[in-house]
Amino acid sequence: MFSLRKFFKSGSDPREARRPLWNAVVAAARAPHWYVEGTVPDTLDGRFDMVSLVLALVLHRIDEDPAQTLAGVELTELFVNDMDGQMRQIGFGDMVVGKQIGRMVGALGGRLGVYRAADGSDELGAALVRNLWRGKAPAESGLAHVMAEVAKLRSALAAMPVETLIATNRLPGPPT
Repeated sequence: MFSLRKFFKSGSDPREARRPLWNAVVAAARAPHWYVEGTVPDTLDGRFDMVSLVLALVLHRIDEDPAQTLAGVELTELFVNDMDGQMRQIGFGDMVVGKQIGRMVGALGGRLGVYRAADGSDELGAALVRNLWRGKAPAESGLAHVMAEVAKLRSALAAMPVETLIATNRLPGPPT
């Protein structure tokens, strides 16, 4: 008897291997210190901006090892899928979701560029103000906190071999 089952059998999604790393990115971005000491607005936009920041730092690190390119692609695809699911969950329809996802991916792309600025630089500070606080300068202590935490995370990522980051699917050090 001939069966079509083998043609329609769904295999496991290879991106799921990156799910723990994606979850670690989200957990780091949702750490209360960003919103309390860092004064990042605890809103949908603020949380998206923090996820984008942490994800950009992780993707920068992954990009340093060309052998791990696929892991970076898979992590980015999980970002897109998660944002799609979040928007649908809060009630956005198909027509709106596609446009919003396009904007979010564009925003991530822009952040990937500007977050390459050196730690402590005016360029990084300006990018953080523009993206996290929508251009309205926060209290000096809030910006200083975020700048210090970005430097700390970037330093911890740099100290971890990319292969280890991918193999363990965890961010280095204690949750920030």
